[in-house]
Amino acid sequence: MSKPKVLVARAIFPETIDRLAQHFEVESNQADEAWSKAQLIGKLQGKVGVFTTGSERIDAELLDACPDLKICANMAVGYNNFDTDAMTAHGVLGTNAPDVLTETTADFGFALLMATARRIAESEHFLRAGKWQKWAYDMFSGSDIHGSTLGIIGMGRIGQGIAKRGAHGFGMKVIYHNRSRLDAALEAECKASYVGKEELLKTADHVVLVVPYTPASHHTIGAAEIALMKPTATLINIARGGIVDDAALAVALRERRIAAAGLDVFEGEPKVHPDLLTVPNVVLTPHIASATVPTRKAMADLAVDNLVGYLVNGKPLTPVNPAVLAPK
Repeated sequence: MSKPKVLVARAIFPETIDRLAQHFEVESNQADEAWSKAQLIGKLQGKVGVFTTGSERIDAELLDACPDLKICANMAVGYNNFDTDAMTAHGVLGTNAPDVLTETTADFGFALLMATARRIAESEHFLRAGKWQKWAYDMFSGSDIHGSTLGIIGMGRIGQGIAKRGAHGFGMKVIYHNRSRLDAALEAECKASYVGKEELLKTADHVVLVVPYTPASHHTIGAAEIALMKPTATLINIARGGIVDDAALAVALRERRIAAAGLDVFEGEPKVHPDLLTVPNVVLTPHIASATVPTRKAMADLAVDNLVGYLVNGKPLTPVNPAVLAPK
């Protein structure tokens, strides 16, 4: 009896391929080629499942052309590459990889905050360029982390992890804004106080964005929001590209209307707005907040578990459009 066919759309750990091969006939992309939509559609012919990494767009056009497809398993917590309405209409399940990357991503978010506030990247570039000739009292003076006010927009698991690091590790005052307020016990655990978005932007010394991308959250931070922030404030985005208006941010950084920014995600990534590359007061990283080997393996394992769980056992672990599973 032949095995169901699945596609792995990007290069991944060899042991991940081995796990899939126990249950499926696997076509993989270990050469990590950047397939066009037409090429992806071609590769998906006859496939019932696809292992995606967040960069493969699954929309109505693709689904119309891939009638055998039953599940798209994202190796990411975010799934804005999925048109979930179209997937549900086509009876195709989507899954993601939450929880397993929470602490690693919170670590990175705090690392990016510290690097930005303390001007680490800017000062390293200065040193590497051979410009350090003498010490000066104000050389690369940045902002304090300890005792400052941390503002978090998006208080899910990762936001809570960042809040705990700030409050418990650095004695920061933590304020947050979220679609819904946390219960009192969780607020106490995070030592965090709920405030309106405008108050957060006006008050925080460091603003960290950890909201999922949706049409409603597009440009959560634009020129108007940046204008509310302190000129000494820093802005950190580890959420998704499109949450920040990158063009407006570049202007604000160049004009020193805020002190600095740290960005791990970008509009239209892997392209980066060219103006961001020419301002010195920004730390730029290539979407690596979850990039530790144990965490990336755990993300891959969860994607495999979802493929096996649904296609073999009928029970996916982390569906994002569970209406597909409802009895017909």
